[in-house]
Amino acid sequence: MRCKLQNTWPRLMIEWGSLGKVVIGVGLCVVLVGLLLLAADRVPGVANLLGWFGRLPGDISIRRDNFSFSFPLATSLLLSVILSLVFYLITWIVRR
Repeated sequence: MRCKLQNTWPRLMIEWGSLGKVVIGVGLCVVLVGLLLLAADRVPGVANLLGWFGRLPGDISIRRDNFSFSFPLATSLLLSVILSLVFYLITWIVRR
């Protein structure tokens, strides 16, 4: 009895190659966003636009003498909803 894995091997290599391209693309987008945030900190007035980031009413922040803990729960949820809508719109536009 022959194993059917031999026929699927080239197809699996193509799928891993496309996954690698997606990971590289996501990495480049993260680097771009990081550079934009660094540049926004140096431009006067732009830093105030991002002042809400991590300071929404649902964010958890604990500060003590030698300890600080921050968990931006509400900010994470808001960014998740915004990014979900953006990616949904991108896929909707591409499929049309």
